[in-house]
Amino acid sequence: MTEPSPLLTDIKKLIKTSGPLPVWRYMQLCLTHPEHGYYIARDPLGREGDFVTSPEVSQMFGELLGLWAASVWRMMGSPDPLRLIELGPGRGTLMADALRALRVLPPMYESLSVHMVEINPVLVEKQMAALSDAPNIEWHTSLDEVPQGPAIILANEYFDVLPVHQMVRRDGGWHERVVDIDGSGQLVFGVSAEPTPRFDALLPPLVRAAPVGAIFEWRPDAEMMSIATRVRDNGGAALIIDYGHVRSDAGDTFQAISRHSFADPLKYPGRVDVTAHVDFDALARAAEDVGARVHGPVPQGEFLRRLGIEARAVNLMAKATPELSDDIATALKRLTEGGRGGMGSMFKVIGVSDPSLTVLVGLSDQALGGIRTP
Repeated sequence: MTEPSPLLTDIKKLIKTSGPLPVWRYMQLCLTHPEHGYYIARDPLGREGDFVTSPEVSQMFGELLGLWAASVWRMMGSPDPLRLIELGPGRGTLMADALRALRVLPPMYESLSVHMVEINPVLVEKQMAALSDAPNIEWHTSLDEVPQGPAIILANEYFDVLPVHQMVRRDGGWHERVVDIDGSGQLVFGVSAEPTPRFDALLPPLVRAAPVGAIFEWRPDAEMMSIATRVRDNGGAALIIDYGHVRSDAGDTFQAISRHSFADPLKYPGRVDVTAHVDFDALARAAEDVGARVHGPVPQGEFLRRLGIEARAVNLMAKATPELSDDIATALKRLTEGGRGGMGSMFKVIGVSDPSLTVLVGLSDQALGGIRTP
């Protein structure tokens, strides 16, 4: 990328006319600008894209989430119909793998009403192709459009792209971090002139003693509360998988990814993926505030092992060529282990359910049992 992005020109005009943009507003424009937003008109996934998600690493991921959903359905009393909802479903790979696994349980499979929540028309087309034989499937642009009813909600790498506020501590209080233009015409980070009134009262305990210069990130609770309220009122559970931290603390995680490498988040707005880590502590508090039950979080590697990913890998390798068997082993390692390139530690899994569901498989010591993939 050498030429300025069209969105960069628009953002500079907006700053010159209306003043510096809060980081959350800059992130929102980068991702969902109606014409130049990163997630509006492109497929960012895969080796030819900017990043790879767990469903694209291996079919095992989606299959196990399908079987997890089956275990929840049984604990719910096997409602018919059941709304199986996915938020930000990428290419439809996760749902396709989950539904294939669920075919071994005809009573559940036949009860399903599948709902895909997606704003990207390019990805909707790919989802339609991947799910051409799926039962009773509909597409929506927001969760609010999905009819009420007993539901299981899957959200893999959904919260990390929701706009994040950044606050910077100064001697006089906490100031909103903003994006401005410097003397050479380049986008730079800055802070708002005035502190946010009474922001200290909203801070989690670990952040209250943060030093001057510290950055604290937070997202509004509305999205989590909407999910939690739905499962609380209708019955069911939501499974949220993302990268982030389990305790609310200070730190700057705002970043950009391009071609599987880190990039400058201010240089090519609309052309690179901008994200920030998910605060799982904040998600849990928001869900509990509306009366839902929270399960976890646990590391992704631990969650998948409890669901039987190692046994599934052995089963697949027994039927595979030596080359494909090596690929399966590599995928297993990437999904479950930590370290460079590993997703098992950085990614966390949290469940939210109606209060009657006291245990969710994989998020406690209970293992997945009674259902097997073909």
